Amino acid sequence: MSQQNRPPNQRQLPEGRIEVAPRAIASIVANAVGQSYGVVGMAPHTFREGVAQVLHQRDAHRGVDVRIGDDWVEIDLYIIVGYGMRIAEVARNVQENVRYAVERALGMPVARVNVRVQGLKN
Repeated sequence: MSQQNRPPNQRQLPEGRIEVAPRAIASIVANAVGQSYGVVGMAPHTFREGVAQVLHQRDAHRGVDVRIGDDWVEIDLYIIVGYGMRIAEVARNVQENVRYAVERALGMPVARVNVRVQGLKN
């Protein structure tokens, strides 16, 4: 597979191959979301994540879904916004922060950052 046809999480160098796991990308994303003003938490987006939350199993990647294609990375986020915040502004800031963090870490453009506000919290 040529360098141009590799998924964005893989690089072939003379010294060997570098591959970044989707969970590692999710960690980068979760960190960027956590530093975004107006976000008070991540929301579970699947039943399994909701059950794990009830059972107190912490997952740093809760609310983050990463998909990797041949030449793209797409990210879905499920967030909780602080009550009284401008939701659209918070979501836009989250998109910008996540895009910057992932592109900086991977050196590849992010195709989409989809932000889904699952709730508001005081």
